[in-house]
Amino acid sequence: MKETGKDVGAPSRSCKAPVRLSAGVALLLCCLFHAPLVHAANGGVDSMPAPVSGAARLNQPIAVYNNWSAYDELSDNIELTEQLAMKQLGEILRLRRAGVRIDYYVMDAFWYSPTGGYREFRKPNWPNGPDGWLEACLTNGIKPGLWVASNVPFRVEPLPEWHSSLDATSSAMCFFDGGFLPQFIETMQFWYDRGVRMFKFDFANFSIATPDAAKRMSKQEIFQRNCDALRVALMEFRKKNPEVILAAFNGFGGDTQSEGTFAPVRTGEDLRWLQAFDSLYCGDPRLADVPAKNFWRSMDFYTDHMVRYFEACGVPLERIDNTGFMVGVAGTCYARRTEAWQGMLLLEHARGGWMNVYYGNLELLDHAKARWFAKVQDMYFKLQSLGRTYSFGHLPGQGEPYGFCSLDARGSLYTVINPAQAVRRVKLHKVNQFQRPLTGGRIQFRDAGFGPKLSGDELTLGPEQLGVVGYGEYAGGKYDLGVQEDVVIPQDIQPLQADFVRDGTNAMAASLVTPARGDVRIVMRQSAEGKPVRTSRGAPPNGTTLDKILQIHVLQEGRAVPVEIHYDKAIWSGLSWGVGEVKGRDLKAGVPMTVRCMSLEARPVELKIELYLVHYGQ
Repeated sequence: MKETGKDVGAPSRSCKAPVRLSAGVALLLCCLFHAPLVHAANGGVDSMPAPVSGAARLNQPIAVYNNWSAYDELSDNIELTEQLAMKQLGEILRLRRAGVRIDYYVMDAFWYSPTGGYREFRKPNWPNGPDGWLEACLTNGIKPGLWVASNVPFRVEPLPEWHSSLDATSSAMCFFDGGFLPQFIETMQFWYDRGVRMFKFDFANFSIATPDAAKRMSKQEIFQRNCDALRVALMEFRKKNPEVILAAFNGFGGDTQSEGTFAPVRTGEDLRWLQAFDSLYCGDPRLADVPAKNFWRSMDFYTDHMVRYFEACGVPLERIDNTGFMVGVAGTCYARRTEAWQGMLLLEHARGGWMNVYYGNLELLDHAKARWFAKVQDMYFKLQSLGRTYSFGHLPGQGEPYGFCSLDARGSLYTVINPAQAVRRVKLHKVNQFQRPLTGGRIQFRDAGFGPKLSGDELTLGPEQLGVVGYGEYAGGKYDLGVQEDVVIPQDIQPLQADFVRDGTNAMAASLVTPARGDVRIVMRQSAEGKPVRTSRGAPPNGTTLDKILQIHVLQEGRAVPVEIHYDKAIWSGLSWGVGEVKGRDLKAGVPMTVRCMSLEARPVELKIELYLVHYGQ
């Protein structure tokens, strides 16, 4: 095994108590919340100011089930029905008996009638309306929640009360002009009075103005007036209905989501939304621009990167909804079912957010999985509640090690990821001056294959590997989470030299002598003008799988050699890379082999190809 000497950097700045904030961020938060700074004896800022009255008030971690990806009417053709929704409620109750905590059940998009203005459930999918679902939730101590499309009438006809707020194209409603917003708030009250305690806001568009307002105001003024109108209305709604939880999704920031993990951090997020919403989400699960042999690990990289992006913009970690856990059969989660689900669940909690949301087909989690799920919740919810989670290391999109650390007075848990195609040594820095020296630690979880090595405060991880290390109380055996058997990390990886040359439009090829032993990993990246290019040919069920677009071929003695890939999926969000492996058993050692990579992307792209020799045995 070859071990490099690269270490990750120090912990990143966090916006959470009791971490010291930079003066600029502290001042910004004070301006937002109209409250004085609280200074520590050493001159730092020890806590965030208290929000103004009416501001968001989620004050502890919660567990939310959302049924999206158990159905999917956008990137798949599985419809939401009453039968499906009630089945998932039954699964919630089964998981709770195994110790899993679920506090809320959110009904996602398309529950509503297209003519009911969000006050009627859709027929014939809900022949009995919502009464059975609402009553069953409340009887079992589960708080119901509803998805709403903000001011974009997504598959719903504008009500007469909304017409005075429509723009010139009748495509969306203005928040600050006309009758839409007052009627919309009344609709929220209608559902709150029936027991709904959470609203998920999606597809907001703050550029919308009525024709009259569009003539009188600048685009900037329209945008700001819309934001102010909705924010004030929601804060007033909170005052009247103190139990409500409000979650912000598309349209409320994080507009670099579609740019992937290449986009630089731009500090332009409007933190005033934290006054109205309990959480801001950082993007639907999709693939990072960091290649990974394990397809699902690249999705971990993406969500980790977006969490770090929002944190760098000043959003406290506990207020970031990372939307990081989806098990299911639908296109939204690329039909992953429960592949690599343990690492996904760990990261959902390790990132420190208080809005812990679990999406999808809960029947996929059997009793053994449910017990493991409950154990993770029990470990991390206590740590989350203290608001003492810190990020450290590189930005995930840079392809170098990083992680998250949560701690209390008894010890700490480090969740560490190595995105590199190399073995990396990671220094686990103490995250504040009061933390005891990092000695006596224990590896509590890892991917299969490569055996991580822990020496004091240094952890050695294999390529693409995730590991969890406990110190203090959390080094005890009762916190052992085992091994993720369906993610296998090679024991050794070495670069292979090969000179790739252009071999047609958007194609590169190279020949090399086949190594004596081991498998050959092929990593292809697609870019243009220095930026990754994401390719998509549609979503399931009719989309084209990406292996037909980003192609990897290996030839030896005139015959095609099998290439193992995991990205043979129709990917609605696009993909900028392909990774495959050729098994040594399918190659003749010492005989030349040719690797040819090509892209069917319509525009000219640059392909960068890297080869690695990997060994999975001892």
